Amino acid sequence: MEESNSLVVFQDKKVRRIWDESSHKWYFSIVDVIAILTDSIDPGAYWRKLKERLKAEGNETVTNCHTLKMEAADGKLRQTDVADTEQLFRLIQSIPSPKAEPFKRWLAKVGYERLEEIENPEIASKRMREIYKQKGYSDEWIEKRMRGIAVRDELTEEWKKRGVKEHLEYAILTSEISKATFGMTPSEYKEFKSLRKENLRDHMDDLELIFTMLGEASTTRIARNKDAKGFIENKFAAKEGGTVAGVARKELEQRSGEKVATSENYLEKPQNQKLIALKKKKSEEK
Repeated sequence: MEESNSLVVFQDKKVRRIWDESSHKWYFSIVDVIAILTDSIDPGAYWRKLKERLKAEGNETVTNCHTLKMEAADGKLRQTDVADTEQLFRLIQSIPSPKAEPFKRWLAKVGYERLEEIENPEIASKRMREIYKQKGYSDEWIEKRMRGIAVRDELTEEWKKRGVKEHLEYAILTSEISKATFGMTPSEYKEFKSLRKENLRDHMDDLELIFTMLGEASTTRIARNKDAKGFIENKFAAKEGGTVAGVARKELEQRSGEKVATSENYLEKPQNQKLIALKKKKSEEK
């Protein structure tokens, strides 16, 4: 997760937020928002009680919220409950406050682009394409990357329906697919490509993206057709889905004489420049 920290101000009160490059979202500190809406002397305690109540009611807003490290009052980085713009709007509805409406308007302003995307996903797609173009990716690569995002979204939606818990269990299942597809977990793959916080898929070439999609699309279909329930059954489906892609990858490598997984990344040169250099090299070899 590549993050950028920033403070925003509402009625002279600061709200901590973090930009997540991988999801292209702002995440806001929940206790900061509660401090503004409630004027509580202990917003942390207020949030703990509210969280308990919402959990008891089965409100998914709480279970979907996660923690990120943010700078505390003492200057140290501490794990803090955060929510994106959409989640905050839902939380605000659970807090009786005369400041709710003006805060919503303020939030709509600072998170305007995100709200537009929620209302019209096409806007999000266009913005993402523009971001990738600005970074130097080719139109052909962008099409595959966007398709890969759609395939991934379909898979996570299927997992959600089948009782898989977000974040940790999603990460474990993703690792299973990747290991069966490429022989590497995502963390091992990032190390192979000399990446740190960067998004792994943003540094994959066309074939790597295609086999990633095949592994995840296969997993979705297997989980659906076998009616996999819960984490254990979906773990088996993930291994099987990844194996489908892994077998296809090995077949291609055997027939082409070239490995699919590459240590190449786009840290120093944009994807377009590396593509041009590769074509030039192949032309010279001929």
